[in-house]
Amino acid sequence: MVLFFPIEQELDCISSDGRILGKIKFDVFTDEYSFVLDNEAIVLSDLEEAKIVERLAGLCSGKYSFAMHDDD
Repeated sequence: MVLFFPIEQELDCISSDGRILGKIKFDVFTDEYSFVLDNEAIVLSDLEEAKIVERLAGLCSGKYSFAMHDDD
């Protein structure tokens, strides 16, 4: 299981044992979402990777969303 927790314009991706795996970020210039590992030493399980890929696809398709915070 992977939990997704919104922090401003990013989603923290947290494993079922509480480790932060990385972040899903939105690039306003390219209008794309991407996943960035929190630490290069992290190795994702097949299930974790599948959940993250599914979330990225869902964000791109509009199935999922997260609030964007604007500091202006």
